[in-house]
Amino acid sequence: MYGYDQSGYAGQQSYGGQQQPAAAGYGGQQLYPEQSQPAAPAAPSAPPSLADALRAYTSGAMTSEEFHDVFLGAKIYCPRGENPGFLALHNTQQPVIPLFTSLKELRRYAGKESRYFTVTGGEVLDLLPTGYGFALDMEGEHRIVLDAKSVEEMVDYTMRRMYG
Repeated sequence: MYGYDQSGYAGQQSYGGQQQPAAAGYGGQQLYPEQSQPAAPAAPSAPPSLADALRAYTSGAMTSEEFHDVFLGAKIYCPRGENPGFLALHNTQQPVIPLFTSLKELRRYAGKESRYFTVTGGEVLDLLPTGYGFALDMEGEHRIVLDAKSVEEMVDYTMRRMYG
C-alpha cells in the first residue's frame, strides 16, 4: 500500500497464494520508486582557534569583526596571582592585562610552574576593569596589544550586536 510493501516480500505481490512479480507502471516504470534520501546538510566548519584567528587578524587575512566573533567564545588563559582577578602590568604607557591563547603561550611568558585561570573572551570584556587594555600572547610571534580605548570599542560593538 501507499509506497511500501506490507507483505514483507518486497517486489512481489500475492494473489490467491501465488507469488507474482510486482506490476510495472505506465511506460514500464516502477509503481513506487525508491525515495531518494535528501543529502545530509554539510556539517558547519569549526571556527578557527583563537591562535589561528590571531595570526589571521595580525596578518590582515581576517577582519576585526571576524576576530571579535572568535575572541568572544574562545578560551583565554590568564596568569593568576595571590588575589582573585586579573594580573595587571603597570610598567606600560597604560595598564594592560596579559592574556594568552593557550597554556603553552602562557607558560612561555610566565614559566612552567605558573598558576592560571581560564575565562572566555566574552568574560574578559565583561570583567576587565575600566581603563585597562590587554596584551594577547605577549611573547608570541603574532602578539597584539589593545589599549583601553580599543577594549571599550570592543565592548560597545558587542553590546550593539547583542542588543541592537
